[in-house]
Amino acid sequence: MSKAFTKEDEGGDVYDDLPDKPVSSNNLVTPRGLELIEQELETLHEAHATALDADDRPLLAKINRDLRYWKARRAAAQVTEPPAEKDVVRFGCKVTIEREDGRQQVFTIVGEDEADPSKGTLSYVSPLAQGLMGKSVGDLVTAGPGEVEIIAID
Repeated sequence: MSKAFTKEDEGGDVYDDLPDKPVSSNNLVTPRGLELIEQELETLHEAHATALDADDRPLLAKINRDLRYWKARRAAAQVTEPPAEKDVVRFGCKVTIEREDGRQQVFTIVGEDEADPSKGTLSYVSPLAQGLMGKSVGDLVTAGPGEVEIIAID
């Protein structure tokens, strides 16, 4: 068998050194976002045990990288409760916008790991969320090539 594509150090394995995923410096999370991080860590710990039993080195390398990422996300998590005041858009607010064509959309501003626009959650670092932050009902915000109006903040 050819060793052309493997490491040749003392027992090292080509799968040991997967590069880390980039981790952003700020990690605002909702209480639900923290729960999701904890669930992901639990799932990865279970997968790690299974991969260890199977001696699946490539899978272990991937799981170890993912564990480092999610542990860093949890360590940096800044749990932020939704604001009590709903006068302006802030992290944790649910915002209803109306597009120029009359379509209405509702988004909750959440952390990066919790965001899924198709499910109505928008990362606070996204351009639309950044445009909405600090604005009030009736304000217009640039969204892509057009504008949206904030029609409710919950």
